[in-house]
Amino acid sequence: MKKRDYYFDNAKFILIFFVVFGHFLRSYIGENESIYTLYKVIYTFHMPAFILVSGYFAKSFRQKGYLPKIAKKLVLPYMIFQLIYSIFYYFLYDKSDFQVDPLTPHWSLWFLISLFFWNMLLPLFAKYKASYALSVALILGLAVGYFDFIANYLSLSRTFVFFPLFLLGYYMKKEHFYTLLQPKIKFAAMGILAIVFAGFYLLPEINYEWLLGSKPYSELDVSSINAVFTRFGFYLLSLIMVFTFFTLVPRKQYFFTNLGKNTLYVYLLHGFFIRIFRESEVQDYFTKPENFLLLACASLLLSLLLSSKYITSFAQPIIELKISKLKNLKIKGQSLLRFYRKKLLN
Repeated sequence: MKKRDYYFDNAKFILIFFVVFGHFLRSYIGENESIYTLYKVIYTFHMPAFILVSGYFAKSFRQKGYLPKIAKKLVLPYMIFQLIYSIFYYFLYDKSDFQVDPLTPHWSLWFLISLFFWNMLLPLFAKYKASYALSVALILGLAVGYFDFIANYLSLSRTFVFFPLFLLGYYMKKEHFYTLLQPKIKFAAMGILAIVFAGFYLLPEINYEWLLGSKPYSELDVSSINAVFTRFGFYLLSLIMVFTFFTLVPRKQYFFTNLGKNTLYVYLLHGFFIRIFRESEVQDYFTKPENFLLLACASLLLSLLLSSKYITSFAQPIIELKISKLKNLKIKGQSLLRFYRKKLLN
């Protein structure tokens, strides 16, 4: 049996930790300049890296039944969680009326619908040379900001803005990632992180919404002429930070490595905890630097919990529309019960 490569599992788990941590930090970006800086640094790479690695694993799109499989994996959970989050928000925010809008993704659900569209676009772009396809994708990503009607509707803005990263991931090979793991490159990566953090700290007026890719240029307080150059600059920054991140990802197996396969569960489920946290008085406790370290620990614990075999077993029916993990958990539970029963009888 081929030994599993731990590198990408490590990368995915670390990225989902940063997703959770970044969402926790969102409550404090207006109060603390250091936290605001950290928040922007995280957003330069965490979703872009996820998108790139998603493209890397989309190489099998030519296989028979790939697109129907992707539709089942992404569109159905999207529709289910659109409904679940609509119900959740109705009670959490005590809304006067209940509405479900399947065409405007709730919060983090944009990634599911955009990932579906990226997979749909891939057969068209993969027909051409990488340089040509990436150039067209980049032009589309830069141009989409000029159309005000393209925003959160079906996550079209993010779909076009982030598609170049997905497409780049598709064209990349494993050797490209492993080239980044040289010691001298790791040393340079640490320097890049320090420079980017310092840059954001010294230039606090930089609007973090450029990193989200969800708004047209008209809403980002920049002239139409400069807008395309600004977005191009953020493309370069994200690309540098994405490869900086992959440079620092370890290749060995750790306690969290196997959980990297369950990042979709964390992504879909952590929003309930984040929203409750933001509406509670608990968030008022985090005011000092040491408290934010505790918040990072809470983010790690939540990531570990939501990717654990127990949570994924019970959540699988609504996320993957399967019960295989629940069956396996039941079998293991029955085996343990028989084992301890024999111990007691002896």
